[in-house]
Amino acid sequence: MTRDLTIGRMARLAGVNVETVRYYQRRGLLEEPKKPLDGYRRYPSEMVKHIRFIKRAQALGFTLEEISGLLRLENSCACAETRALAAHRIELIDRKLKDLSAMRKSLASLIRQCDAGEPAQGCPIIHTLVRD
Repeated sequence: MTRDLTIGRMARLAGVNVETVRYYQRRGLLEEPKKPLDGYRRYPSEMVKHIRFIKRAQALGFTLEEISGLLRLENSCACAETRALAAHRIELIDRKLKDLSAMRKSLASLIRQCDAGEPAQGCPIIHTLVRD
């Protein structure tokens, strides 16, 4: 394991900014090397892979807490646990899609009311939002 990357170089290679790396360290997703006497921490090159793993998992909708669990499972034979996490993520996505579809239908209905309404009666969207 080579420790030849500065935080800036590592962040560039991983496609993130330095503050993202620091945030992941504060959240416990990445290890922070000890600060040597010269003042510059050096990071192992494989840390770039960990950052990319985190970013790809986030793109799939996993939370940082879930990603932390995935990182712990990474080197073990825990396919069943990982699969369960992915299946749970799909359930959450399906729920969100259902909610988004309902929101879309409601907004489309309000827009149709606006298009058909009379200006003197006011905006149906505003009336719906202020209704008790």
